[in-house]
Amino acid sequence: MQVDVILGLQWGDEGKGKIVDYLADKYDIIARFQGGPNAGHTLVIDGKKHVLHTVPSGIFREGKINYIGNGVVIDPITLMKEIDTLEKEGVPVKERMIISKRANLILPTHKILDAASESSKGSSKIGSTLKGIGPTYMDKTGRNGLRIGDILEEDFIVKYELLKNKHLQLLQIYNHSFELEPMEEEWMNAVERLKEYRQVESVYFINESLKKGKRILAEGAQGSMLDIDFGTYPFVTSSNTISAAVCTGLGISPKHIGEVIGITKAYCTRVGSGPFPTELDNEVGEKLRKEGGEFGATTGRPRRCGWIDLPALNYACLINGVTKIIITKADILNAFDEFGVTTHYKYDNKETKDLPYDMVNKVIKPTTIFFKSWGNIEHDQPLKEELKNYIDYLEKYLNIPVAMVSNGPGREQLIDLTEGKLLA
Repeated sequence: MQVDVILGLQWGDEGKGKIVDYLADKYDIIARFQGGPNAGHTLVIDGKKHVLHTVPSGIFREGKINYIGNGVVIDPITLMKEIDTLEKEGVPVKERMIISKRANLILPTHKILDAASESSKGSSKIGSTLKGIGPTYMDKTGRNGLRIGDILEEDFIVKYELLKNKHLQLLQIYNHSFELEPMEEEWMNAVERLKEYRQVESVYFINESLKKGKRILAEGAQGSMLDIDFGTYPFVTSSNTISAAVCTGLGISPKHIGEVIGITKAYCTRVGSGPFPTELDNEVGEKLRKEGGEFGATTGRPRRCGWIDLPALNYACLINGVTKIIITKADILNAFDEFGVTTHYKYDNKETKDLPYDMVNKVIKPTTIFFKSWGNIEHDQPLKEELKNYIDYLEKYLNIPVAMVSNGPGREQLIDLTEGKLLA
């Protein structure tokens, strides 16, 4: 068996959670392979909104295993709050969730370091979610990290104190006030509860599952343009967000990667600082934000909005090996008589589809064409010509098929393009 992958092709917030939830029925295991509680995957089920940060998006499906892989960083406090919310909704998390022993822990001092570092940057802020993600990955690569498996070891507190004291020494270089004791007490209580959840050794669990014929869906967090190596550096996240990270984040060989399903909004958004060539910093962008409800699921911050960026989308498809595309929030474009599609960049006196090495210090002017919107689509209604034209253009530009179009927030509001109509 192979591992299929779902990931975002923009700067995150593409609507991956809804698609994972919908597709989860076809899989036995839904696995998160990177990122941490900086993710915010929003699902609307029976009209009710749910936001997941660490728990995989298949948690609402009966009989599915939701696996948090070794590439994820975990804040016990955030995870236990998330679990409490789910269990109040009647979701048996303990039955459905498994955690890799190799996943790294976010300490209270990681979050304090994150806030202190970001505050010290002034106008050069990256736009961190202040969840401690960056400092945790730094300790992981610096070989200082604490891992989930450590919480069951006799020397856990010794390891914790050593890492905490290292952080306290680092914090002396910042002019940043904090209260550690209340955070630490809550964290330790959450760790005690976390001991009750099933832990496994990553490599053996995932590979034995494949040998048994289990169908696995790897769920990405953030978006490809936030990848630490290939994103809009330095305005990126601290992990690899692309399909290659599935191998290191779950412990599988590249030969096991199957379909790579890329998710993109019908337009673009971005939270925080960083390059955004198609941004509409005007009343049109404000209308996109209002119509799309574009506020961060994790931070609540208003998202920057703009037209879909095909050079960036093509780039993301290349580095991920995308085999099919799903477009979300297509219905939002119906708030406009016509909408934009950026096809090229202009910089260095040339017009190109290629992204520059450094997007931060490059003046980029987008070349944009416009399409007519198509209005509402009802159940069993055939696709309208305007929507067909838009999809045809995207498929020819990217040379990748569009498999589905999301026509609203609900689980059932998807257009299957093989059928040419709404699924429900």
